[in-house]
Amino acid sequence: MATKLMRSAALAICIAMAVMAVAAPAPGPWDQPAAALAGQIAGILGPGPVQLNLHNLSSIPGNDVAPIRRLIEQDLTARGVTIGGAETANSIRITLSESARQRVWVAEIVEGDQTQVAMVDLPLAKVEQPQFAGGLLLRKEQIIAGSEPILAALPISGRLVTLEPQQIVIYAATPGNGWQVQQRVSIVQRLPLARDPRGVLIPLADGSGFEASIAGVACAGTGPAAGSWNVQCHASDDPWTILEAPILEAPAQGGAAAPAAVFKAFYNASRNYFVGVVTPGVGVDLPAFYSAALVPRAAGNAALLIDGVDGKVQLAENGALAAVAGTRDWGSDVAALHSGCETGTQLITSGSGEAVSDSLRAYEVPALEAVPVSAPLAMEGAVMALWAAPDAKSVTAVVRKAANQYEVDRVTALCN
Repeated sequence: MATKLMRSAALAICIAMAVMAVAAPAPGPWDQPAAALAGQIAGILGPGPVQLNLHNLSSIPGNDVAPIRRLIEQDLTARGVTIGGAETANSIRITLSESARQRVWVAEIVEGDQTQVAMVDLPLAKVEQPQFAGGLLLRKEQIIAGSEPILAALPISGRLVTLEPQQIVIYAATPGNGWQVQQRVSIVQRLPLARDPRGVLIPLADGSGFEASIAGVACAGTGPAAGSWNVQCHASDDPWTILEAPILEAPAQGGAAAPAAVFKAFYNASRNYFVGVVTPGVGVDLPAFYSAALVPRAAGNAALLIDGVDGKVQLAENGALAAVAGTRDWGSDVAALHSGCETGTQLITSGSGEAVSDSLRAYEVPALEAVPVSAPLAMEGAVMALWAAPDAKSVTAVVRKAANQYEVDRVTALCN
């Protein structure tokens, strides 16, 4: 009798295990990378509470992001790492990014004043590419790279001008040798620079030269004459020219062309943003902002879009200021690109968060909602500055890569 009972119990256990195996869901495409990343994080942190932030800079659909976060949280909890607790100084910043070949998930683990990095990669084929409202393809081309910090870059008159904290450097293209330094002009700093200083390089309206602005200093360059530029710098508290917009073609759906416009803004030299005072005025008080762009409208008008220091993107139009939806994943840099695709002009924005690998993406703002019209373009570094080229048909990006190497890229769009 006892033997029969034991056999019956064993059979019941086997049946239960079989039922559980059948009922258990099959592993999804994100289970393995989530577990691998959580394992690396737990190995660095050890058990204890932590704050977790996650940013998606990849083409992974938005409705997949919350499940990915849950998987990572579950795997961390299973390893003794608890999520939450406002009193903890430990934090994890996870960025979902990608290159042309693979997806890369990066975790920046902060313990006090120490930061360590964990990383996993997985092939793009894990999931289908999402479809977008438009068919733009962003692509980039490296212009120069080096170890000196670059605040801004401007292609003009067959040259490349870069603004560094202590100097202006002018490059010339040489056959077979790429871009070579042609001229350096020192900048005498009048004010101490912020920890993350900013600068602006804007072409003159007639194309004869450029303006450069950095905290407490304004420079003007004209030329080239006899192969060199005449560059003069002086102390200045004047507002910076932030937008020198060319006359663009009429939008594809009809209407007049956007007129040329010049906007100046006062810069907070002790920080790294514009205080919100612009000239000419736009009929409404603006908050402090990091960057701005002009959005062409019908009847030859243009609205001023600002990317605020509070993380809000707003549009100043017809004497009113309104929030723009769909900008949650935007970073602090935005520039207008006249691609000729779709409605003619798109906004190129950097990704949100402090990412090891940043991205750029194209949007259109037909009303008060930003609509993505391209997949993210991985930049393989942090985007530090983003400016429209003089003809607005490309965007110049300054990227800080690993080991504090800097790169200047030319970003263009292809229509599909």
